Amino acid sequence: MPERRRPAAEGAGTALLPWALAAVLFAAYTALSVSRHLHLRTNAFDLGIFEQAVRGYAEGRAPVSELKGPGFHLLGDHFHPILVTLAPLYRAFPSALTLLVAQAALVAVSAVPVTRAAVRAVGRWAGAGIGVGYGLSVGLQQAVGFDFHEIAFAVPLLAFSLERLMLRQWRSAVGFALPLLLVKEDLAATVAVIGCYLFWHGRRRLGASVVALSAATLLLVLLVVIPALNPGGAYTYLSSVDGPAGNPVTRLLLPGEKWHTVVTILAPTAFLALRSPLILLALPTLGWRFWSTNPFYWGTGFHYGAVLMPIVFLAFVDALTRLRFRARHGLRRWTVRGSVAVGLAVTAAALPAQPLAELARPATWQRDATVDAVSALLRRIPDGAEVAAANGFAAQLTGRTRVYLFPRYPGGPGARPDWVVAADQPRDGLLPARDEVEALRALPAAGYHPVASAAGITVYRLTDPAG
Repeated sequence: MPERRRPAAEGAGTALLPWALAAVLFAAYTALSVSRHLHLRTNAFDLGIFEQAVRGYAEGRAPVSELKGPGFHLLGDHFHPILVTLAPLYRAFPSALTLLVAQAALVAVSAVPVTRAAVRAVGRWAGAGIGVGYGLSVGLQQAVGFDFHEIAFAVPLLAFSLERLMLRQWRSAVGFALPLLLVKEDLAATVAVIGCYLFWHGRRRLGASVVALSAATLLLVLLVVIPALNPGGAYTYLSSVDGPAGNPVTRLLLPGEKWHTVVTILAPTAFLALRSPLILLALPTLGWRFWSTNPFYWGTGFHYGAVLMPIVFLAFVDALTRLRFRARHGLRRWTVRGSVAVGLAVTAAALPAQPLAELARPATWQRDATVDAVSALLRRIPDGAEVAAANGFAAQLTGRTRVYLFPRYPGGPGARPDWVVAADQPRDGLLPARDEVEALRALPAAGYHPVASAAGITVYRLTDPAG
């Protein structure tokens, strides 16, 4: 009897391992995101914008974001109706922290299929090492360390879908892939590649249906839905893929920052991810990012790399699985252990410069007198007020006030808020410093007078509505 119970216990422990890792990652991601928000390090772009959208859904309204402009319907910017699923949670806990905690949970749970697939392929401890490398990957850390974004939904959906592809559970893979069409418009291309993968593996009718649905959705969203809801009647981001004519290969591959991004995302897999056809799913995301003329898309910062992480790491697992059938046992063991060790070494070397390293710094856990003073200053603004706030303060107010972006407002058409919150000297560089300085100088003439100041931040109130 003891011999029979022991394997069962080990099996139960192995089954729990991915969930235990996800729980640890959830705690770390949540601590990072929440601490950044409590230390006033979140922004209008993008946490404030998304909170306004989710708050709209929770209150039974359209997802309007005044930070983008008065009455701006956010589905006219990007197509992400999946955000409506956060409305019940936000209604129960109306706070920007709700979005950050939800994002932490979504990203953390994506480690379950990645770790589970890795354990099946290479064993418990090597699989756990791959799961840890995934959870600490640059793409995921940068995403949870920079506000909230809709792509948080894409990360687990991709992870579960690719796990099912590896198991040849085709319909289940499609079931996880199709909701990606509701996360963001560019993911339709990724879903189409999943359809091509199905077609290549003999599931021709299912694969062709997925490709057709993806293409139809993309055309409908880009040509009808977004233009209909966008104030300018167009899909704004097409301008970032327009650019000077030239050699398309050069445009895709240069400057060198793009190669640095490719190396950064592949190095934790010892570049073995390139041996799996699953890596082809990364091409649509890398393609639009590298083709764009916006340099923010080329690097490893912000949230743009998050959707690549489940693809790259499950391609790594798939490559190791394939090696199992092609190499001798001894060579396979060395390849698995060596590649996992190399990947973890790369991840560990990058960790001090990544967001989660903040959790090891004492300042992260200490009260900050400056933060307390600014928070007290912001509490002087009453609930329900209309506020023009600079980028660095808006996300502290979007849960209880109607917030516009300063220095666009006041002075912009359609909005003259009763309150203004801004730094005495421009700080974050979101908008030209000259515009912010000029807007501050114009406040007295517009009828705004300072109410209180703290730590270089001033709250103004409109005392002369007639201007």
